[in-house]
Amino acid sequence: MPQALPLAGFRVLELGAYISGPYAGTILGSLGADVVKVEPPKGGDAFRRNVGTGSPYFAQYNAGKRSIAIDLKRPEGLALVKALLPRFDVVIENSRPGKMAQLGLGPEDCKAVNPQIIYASVSGFGDSGPLRDRAAYDSIGQSIGGYYAIMNDPGQARLTGTCIADLVSGMVNAMGIMAALAGRGNGNGGGTVLKTSLLEAMSTVTIDAMTQYYETGESPTRQTRHPQAQNFCLLTSSGDSITLHLSSSEKFWRCLVSAMERPDLLEDPRFTRYADRMDHFWDLKPIVEAEFLKRDRAEWEHRLTVEDVPFAPVLTMQEVAEHEQTTHLDLIETAADGHVLVRPPWRINDVRPHRAAPTPVVGEHTVEVASEVLEAQDIADLLAAKVILQAADPTATREAPIRLGKAAE
Repeated sequence: MPQALPLAGFRVLELGAYISGPYAGTILGSLGADVVKVEPPKGGDAFRRNVGTGSPYFAQYNAGKRSIAIDLKRPEGLALVKALLPRFDVVIENSRPGKMAQLGLGPEDCKAVNPQIIYASVSGFGDSGPLRDRAAYDSIGQSIGGYYAIMNDPGQARLTGTCIADLVSGMVNAMGIMAALAGRGNGNGGGTVLKTSLLEAMSTVTIDAMTQYYETGESPTRQTRHPQAQNFCLLTSSGDSITLHLSSSEKFWRCLVSAMERPDLLEDPRFTRYADRMDHFWDLKPIVEAEFLKRDRAEWEHRLTVEDVPFAPVLTMQEVAEHEQTTHLDLIETAADGHVLVRPPWRINDVRPHRAAPTPVVGEHTVEVASEVLEAQDIADLLAAKVILQAADPTATREAPIRLGKAAE
């Protein structure tokens, strides 16, 4: 018999779209919560990108949820959501500040219907202040949060290859929600209004760089941390790269020296102690780089493993997906509808939760959920008035996952 997940029995009403809000819902759903996603009847969440359940991106952040399609701009649609609210523990939204309140679903509106509700919001810059009303997506959060500055050299800012601001804001939102649920369970009050933003969430990623700024009075860049961390990204003779991170450990410095067969470096006064290696990091770096160009990646992986040096090869996403450790940890699975999903990054009592449920069709569960609070004739009237939408045959309308390039082979 499958073990009960920690959030089994809790219910989440997700009013979010794109990534930051839905990712919080995905985390909670992975832990057992029943997540019901509210979507507009015409096309659903914009992140479906006109391909419905076929979008791998939409599937990654929404598989396993239930979808109800409601026109929130219609009074009858708003009334239905409010009728459902007492049955839910959490509301998640990631609109611009004030938008939900304009619809009648702001935090105070929801608390008036369900005083115990946990209302969790993600915005771009916060719900107050001079940037409150600006539009924001992931790259905006990375930029204003300082992430681009510490990932690049001065005057050479470039975009990064991941949506880290969206993902981190979803994670911190989920953390806050779980804390509020725990607090409510411990009798620490009723409803809770949680607020975060892309800007605030990025502070959890840049906290080390911010610490460096206050320590030195200078803004860190891509290479500022390397002398302190004693880390290297090194090209090998095979054209592949390897990352080392020695930190302040004298042991790991000696292990690296042994792997490189360079005992003379132990006698070099520039590198005798950790403090010396920090001061002379830019002298040490080209020496290590030259050594790593003498052997291929496979040889270095063997040597570094034998000598117990903290290292990892720089892998592509394909290499990560196919790596023996990824396979061993069972991090990737294929859902019932064919979408390849990343499983939760934790194991509970040595069991990793599955995400095998299919991606919902827009309005697949509208009648099912609405039936909790409405009679059949009332639901029929709302369907006829196009206030709500029920997917006719989810099995028939569920699109096959889109596969391009090598992933399709």
